[in-house]
Amino acid sequence: MTIPNHPIGRLSSLGPLVLRLAVGGVMAYHGIDKLRGGIGGVEEMFRMWQVPAPAITAPLVAGIEILGGLALVVGIGTRVAAGALAVVLVGAIVFVKTDLGIISSEPMPGAELDIALLGGLAALMLLGPGTVSADRALGLEPVPLAAERLVSSRGARARA
Repeated sequence: MTIPNHPIGRLSSLGPLVLRLAVGGVMAYHGIDKLRGGIGGVEEMFRMWQVPAPAITAPLVAGIEILGGLALVVGIGTRVAAGALAVVLVGAIVFVKTDLGIISSEPMPGAELDIALLGGLAALMLLGPGTVSADRALGLEPVPLAAERLVSSRGARARA
């Protein structure tokens, strides 16, 4: 049963904003944490986990996490940022979390957070940035088809 005028349903256009703020904030924080702890330490960890080219990938991952996370928060280049961050998370799962499994506490958390963040990123790639975003304000993201139909039907009623 659908209730078209349900109060929460009226706020559904804010869903992508909520996802962007949560996922983008977490990803940016992880990147900042890598810099704060020293990129050399991250490089050493990457070397231990056998991540290819750790001297390149450590700062690259930190940069993608920071810039991609902030891009999601602002809502600029949302689909591209979400895709880049998804690649980072897949790398983390493959190189770091595979031996740990989904749920773990020793020696570090399992892949549960990575998987949840991947789900949020996939949703953003599919949904787009939402109505409250720099992408939408700059005209970089089209208005969803459903919104176009709503606007055109209201305009048709007004002309009639």
